[in-house]
Amino acid sequence: MRRLLGFAACLGLLGTPAQADTADADFFAGKSITVLIGYAAGGTYDATARLLSRHMGHHIAGHPIMLPQNLPGSGGIKTILNLYTVAPRDGTTLGMLSRSYPLEPAFNPQSAKYDPRAFIPIGSTSKEVSVGVVWHTKKITSVKDLYTREITTGATGATDDTGRFPTLFTNLTGAKIKVITGYPGGNDVTMAMEKGEVDARFGWSWGSLKSRSRPWLDEKKVNIIVQMGLEKAVDLPDVPLIMDFAKNETDRKALEFLFTPQVTAWPLVAPPNVPEARIKILRAAFMKTVQDPAFLAEAHKLGIEVDPVTGEKMQELVTRISGFERPVIDRALELTVVK
Repeated sequence: MRRLLGFAACLGLLGTPAQADTADADFFAGKSITVLIGYAAGGTYDATARLLSRHMGHHIAGHPIMLPQNLPGSGGIKTILNLYTVAPRDGTTLGMLSRSYPLEPAFNPQSAKYDPRAFIPIGSTSKEVSVGVVWHTKKITSVKDLYTREITTGATGATDDTGRFPTLFTNLTGAKIKVITGYPGGNDVTMAMEKGEVDARFGWSWGSLKSRSRPWLDEKKVNIIVQMGLEKAVDLPDVPLIMDFAKNETDRKALEFLFTPQVTAWPLVAPPNVPEARIKILRAAFMKTVQDPAFLAEAHKLGIEVDPVTGEKMQELVTRISGFERPVIDRALELTVVK
């Protein structure tokens, strides 16, 4: 009898993973998935999250409804902290976070109290290069012009890309740029520039600019001053790259630290401790979605570029960012502090 009980127990133990896999496969049936968006409606973060929400549920067993919800505040920090501390950790809440989420605890330790490595990336629809543009009426056409003439640029927060990048550019090159914070989203900054409230927008994704504001390029309403990323965009060969302004190896490493998140430009992320089997389901659904002809057709219609980055690759990059040495991080901090 004891042998039979022992054998039965072994069978039970062996059966547990299969039962768990079955339970996870059916988990999303009859449920909804909330997708928190770190910025206001109208921008590319919002458009990308909503596009994914319309299609990704079709590729998850049980076809859960995905419900996008804007939660702007503090340059995206509000959504990051909500996902980290409040959201259920079962796969029913995801976030379209600021791409700088791996950097925030180093730059903003008082409010960004989280470990970026604990989040679980699902995927990013594309990589990006950001640009700094100036409205045409300012007659600023090159970096040299900014050494003698001051401009204002709008930002959603001092510590997100729209605020951090122009500050970095100022400290690195000596350009005269004043950052005006408090805009709910990038789209609000763009409208403020058009209305003359500010002169420029920095940290603007090149893919978003050339698709969603194409007439401005065609009509030369904006002058592109600099591009910001690890490498130049192939279709901006003559616009200077921020990496070219590094004065030494420490500066170059600091810029690499700052711009590695551009590789995962539109990060869809799960909170910590979501069961591994459900993460596999979500990651597989994401990759099926970004290859789905219906998704791609709508993305093209909306002007959203698709060059996907897997969740696994995103996790590698977050780990890489966390491995930079302290002197490099200190230099990055120095370059992004308003002086």
